Amino acid sequence: MVLNYIWIAFFALAFVVAAVRLIFFGDTEIFPAIVNSTFASSKTAFEISIGLTGVLSLWLGIMKIGEKGGVVSVLSRALSPLFCKLFPDIPKGHPVTGSIFMNLAANMLGLDNAATPLGLKAMEGLQELNPKKDTASNPMIMFLVLNTSGLTLIPISIMVYRAQLGAAQPTDVFVPILLATFFSTLAGIIAVSIYQKINLLNRTILLFLGGASVFIACLIFFFSTLSREQIDTWSTTIANVLLFTIIISFIWAGVRKKINVYDAFVEGAKEGFTTAIRIIPYLVAILVAIGVFRASGCMDYLIQGIARLVELCGADSEFVGALPTALMKPLSGSGARGLMVDAMSTYGADSFVGRLSCVFQGSTDTTFYILAVYFGSVGISRMRHSVPCGLLADLAGVIASIFICYLFF
Repeated sequence: MVLNYIWIAFFALAFVVAAVRLIFFGDTEIFPAIVNSTFASSKTAFEISIGLTGVLSLWLGIMKIGEKGGVVSVLSRALSPLFCKLFPDIPKGHPVTGSIFMNLAANMLGLDNAATPLGLKAMEGLQELNPKKDTASNPMIMFLVLNTSGLTLIPISIMVYRAQLGAAQPTDVFVPILLATFFSTLAGIIAVSIYQKINLLNRTILLFLGGASVFIACLIFFFSTLSREQIDTWSTTIANVLLFTIIISFIWAGVRKKINVYDAFVEGAKEGFTTAIRIIPYLVAILVAIGVFRASGCMDYLIQGIARLVELCGADSEFVGALPTALMKPLSGSGARGLMVDAMSTYGADSFVGRLSCVFQGSTDTTFYILAVYFGSVGISRMRHSVPCGLLADLAGVIASIFICYLFF
């Protein structure tokens, strides 16, 4: 229901702004630009869905081998103490916890192509436990917000863009991104826990959050001792070695269980095609609305209004130049990436705005894209508190990014 209102609001605002520009400023190009954006966005949505087909088939096939080989069950039992606290409605030791872990691990390593199919697989498992098939359950919302908060340990793609655009030290945003994304994820967990009345002040969750904090601190210290080339090498190697190790481990577990791993892979891979086709309408709907909103100029006016408001409050408005990336990130990952590159090209890769736009890009994930794809794949139409919790996590990431960048840069 919330997404319905947001979708209508995008079109209504775009129409009003376009009409004003045509009537009062004689901008005859605005409506053709908006209509063209609907065609372009529809094409992009279709291309994304079709592009996911191969990756979905691969990873859903691997996950099917893992299920039949018992790997997912082992992960479920290992994580059950923590997941029983964060996901109290999931039965203890249920295989879906293994799928959730695999998705979150892929996200943390920046393995986007692997994370999406693993997340869709986890959402399908959660839907099987859902008593109301059209309404998001509590575990679904917690899982989705953990995704939208965008916890990333190795933001390799952002550092590559910085290197391509001539940054003197492309890795200088590494530590700020780690800190900002940690605060975003923490805010998301707290927001969902308040809504769902989950007690975070228990030993299991406190130990986990404390351990995660120590781990991130150690990781930050380790990477801070490396050069740019070493960070690129280590992060890329770790991510790819872990990814291939997962594939080999799943196949080995299937062989050990004496299952037909090829048939199991094909069985799971068949689901990839149907899932990719199923999400096309949801992607078209959200990306067309975003495209119309951008083409009408609403995003530009929003940024200008924020800048004026900040200046009236007597605060430094230097950060406003990077806000398009922050505002676009919940709507479109590729759009935010383009705005990040544009900010670095316009202001300079080593400027405050250029660096802040990179931290914005790495601190959260594409909330509405994830909502549309994950919930759309299982037919969820009532999202309950998933949107406000996801946006609260995004807001925490944006605020943390601004303060951290002022501290570092």
